[in-house]
Amino acid sequence: MQVQPGGVMEVCRAARVFFDLFLLFLFHARCQARDPDSSYVTCGSLVKLLNTRHSVRLHSHDVKYGSGSGQQSVTGVDSADDANSYWRIRGKPHETCQRGVPIKCGQGIRFTHMKTGRNLHSHHFTSPLSNNQEVSAFGENGEGDDLDVWQVQCSDTYWERDEAVRIKHAGTGVYLSVTGEQYGHPIRGQREVHGMPSANQNNYWKVMEGVFIQPSNEAFQHDEL
Repeated sequence: MQVQPGGVMEVCRAARVFFDLFLLFLFHARCQARDPDSSYVTCGSLVKLLNTRHSVRLHSHDVKYGSGSGQQSVTGVDSADDANSYWRIRGKPHETCQRGVPIKCGQGIRFTHMKTGRNLHSHHFTSPLSNNQEVSAFGENGEGDDLDVWQVQCSDTYWERDEAVRIKHAGTGVYLSVTGEQYGHPIRGQREVHGMPSANQNNYWKVMEGVFIQPSNEAFQHDEL
């Protein structure tokens, strides 16, 4: 039986398509194997955190509370591009958190505000608007005390970047939360961030924009930075 020239061309074309798809599959599999930790939040990463219930990002600035502790205020803002919403993830005081290593669920960590160098903090002061527990930014040049330690509550072994998690204060047991109360002057429209004793829909957070540090010490760029 003879094969017509047109039939030979069709067979070759089909073989070429199959070969291209096979190469694409191998390339995808190789990339997946080479970069297994790209889906996790890691030590040293610089991130923004979104409260999923109220759609505001965790924020701070050099404005102090007029009551309570008088420390630097922590709020929630609607804007996605405010540089005062970046926080660096670090280990507990006097404990090494190797850059690029995924954060384990339940691990004690600190969130250090990029612009002011103060740590996300809580203590037994009453928050100014909702009468929950005050959350502030505390310390100098990234160093504060043991009340700067938080634990991420997530569903698997490591904190995944696309997962909504709760952030629990290690020292007092409250959850980082937003319930919608808004400040007036000088931070008009910003939401109160506070600690709540109960786990509920107001204390879910998700990583949004950021620069994620990989185990190879190369940053994986995730937004405009």
